[in-house]
Amino acid sequence: MRHAAWIAVIGLAAATAIGSHEGPGGPWLHWIAKPATTLLIVAMALTLASDEPRYRRWIVGGLLLSTLGDVFLMLPGDWFIHGLASFLLAHFAYLVAFTARARLVAVLWPYALFALLGGVILSQLWPGVPADQRIAVVIYVLALAAMAAQACVVWRIRPGTATAAAALGGAAFLCSDAILAWNRFAEPVPAAKTWVLTSYWLAQYLIARSVGRS
Repeated sequence: MRHAAWIAVIGLAAATAIGSHEGPGGPWLHWIAKPATTLLIVAMALTLASDEPRYRRWIVGGLLLSTLGDVFLMLPGDWFIHGLASFLLAHFAYLVAFTARARLVAVLWPYALFALLGGVILSQLWPGVPADQRIAVVIYVLALAAMAAQACVVWRIRPGTATAAAALGGAAFLCSDAILAWNRFAEPVPAAKTWVLTSYWLAQYLIARSVGRS
């Protein structure tokens, strides 16, 4: 399948998942389309031409763990911690993939930048985070910031379209999770689900796109 076709199919699935969340066809259509969108991104990553099989395996592993997180976060009831754990493991998988392309913390400034961003976001959310979830949330923010920072390190050392895609994907993931967390722990965000899912699948697409050659 041509790459433009992958973008169209993934975009259609994402639009279906977002539109059906509170619209016609939900919740069953949403429950089908949401994990299907991430699995389509997995399929795209498996078809991209690449000279780095280890990198692809870890990225695909992260995408599959993300799919599990997708399922947990849409189940009835509060499965937030289960979803958080799934995405935490996904970020570790992405981090391992990125360290295959550049040594961990080979460039310092991306880590300083994302540590600052993560710290500011966490400080604003902290009063609303339940006491029994605070340790888990801190660990998650550290993993997310490290993943996004290492993606930026790789782009800095090995500039190209593939590494730039991963760097943008890491930043988009931080944006998506910040909106989700603000809506959950601080105050309601208008059209939160739309913003969260749009930036989330943009992040996953870009990270998956980094599997291909520059």
